Amino acid sequence: MSKVMSSPPSPGQAQQTNYVRSMAIIGALFFVFGFVTWLNSVLIPYLKIACQLTNFQSYLVTFAFYIAYLVMGVPAAWLLKRTGFKKGMSVGLFIIALGALIFVPAAMTRTYALFLLGLFVQGTGLTVLQAAVNPYVSIIGPAESAAKRISIMGICNKIAGSAAPFILGSILLAGTDELVASLETMNQVQKVAGLDALAERVITPYLIIMGALILLAIFTYFSGLPEVDTEQEDETVAAANTGKTSVFQFPHLVIGVMSLFLYVGVEVMAGDTVISYASSQGIPLDEASRFTTFTLWAMIAGYIIGIIAIPKYLSQQKALQICAILGVVFALSAIFTEGYVSVLSISLLGLANSLMWPAIFPLAIADLGRFTKMGSSLLIMGIAGGALLPLLYGYLADLVNPQQAYWMMVPCYLFIWYFAASGYKIRTR
Repeated sequence: MSKVMSSPPSPGQAQQTNYVRSMAIIGALFFVFGFVTWLNSVLIPYLKIACQLTNFQSYLVTFAFYIAYLVMGVPAAWLLKRTGFKKGMSVGLFIIALGALIFVPAAMTRTYALFLLGLFVQGTGLTVLQAAVNPYVSIIGPAESAAKRISIMGICNKIAGSAAPFILGSILLAGTDELVASLETMNQVQKVAGLDALAERVITPYLIIMGALILLAIFTYFSGLPEVDTEQEDETVAAANTGKTSVFQFPHLVIGVMSLFLYVGVEVMAGDTVISYASSQGIPLDEASRFTTFTLWAMIAGYIIGIIAIPKYLSQQKALQICAILGVVFALSAIFTEGYVSVLSISLLGLANSLMWPAIFPLAIADLGRFTKMGSSLLIMGIAGGALLPLLYGYLADLVNPQQAYWMMVPCYLFIWYFAASGYKIRTR
């Protein structure tokens, strides 16, 4: 009986299989840092109650988490030069798991400084992970469709992000309105016991997160994810970069870093302040916790639009211009309306913010050649905008009021529009 021999896959089929597998692994990593990042929106009001904090103090959550991107950006670049992208991703996941573990003693002692340390360590791991993943997904396919690929990754990120506050909020914030009201009538012993019990709610979720991160780190390390060489430049890029000795000799990158700094700041403000802002507008906390999910749904809608429209109907830079204009419109709507309309305007900023990262990152990193890893790390350092701008918002919310503090968003979106309109084209100083 004769045997029918199957022909081996063609080089094109093998390349397509590797591409799909790589995108699937990277999508899982985007899911992870989306889940971890957007837990902060719940941690802010939760720790404000559990540790008895002011608005300003509670926004140290975002400061501790995002300042790691600034402090650890350059070390992350050095690490990736030694390990490559794939091993760097595994290292980043292990570091995030360590940060999750620190939450256990923080909760058992109700020590805010330990919570902040855990958040800083998580931010450090995400710095390494993002410094590896974002240029990887930008480079792995055609440059003109980079925003489309990052939009696909963004959907993975924001699906996780929309689930995170819903899941953790249902655990940490359940019954907190009643607890806050009853604190007024408790004696000191009862108050401490009640707050300790509230703080301990965080232990089991973060132990589960730690275990999942360790398993994913091991899987990524042993996966067939191919390495990408960014040290080799094509002839055109090499000619353009002749004589350049520093990443700071690329003006479009520097402006891109500033744009990304502002974008992350306003994105974190939209996602992480909306629960507290809704509460200030008289909306109960258990209901207010849903608005972060609305913000992320709006971002997912924007990503879907990006996947369909870029680059077929819209260029990356045109999509970024439109998003910046929408940011100004929704910010002003939040400022000049009240109640649910005002809070939903903050949630709709998710739509305005959706295509900013997918557009800013590839536009800023274009034509860097051998400077790509360092340029990527500078962009990742720009994520520190999520540390500083929400903290400034918290200060203004205490000084004036939470609604008027949103005025600071308007000039941020206008600068991003400038980068999209002309700043991304500047190649020489």
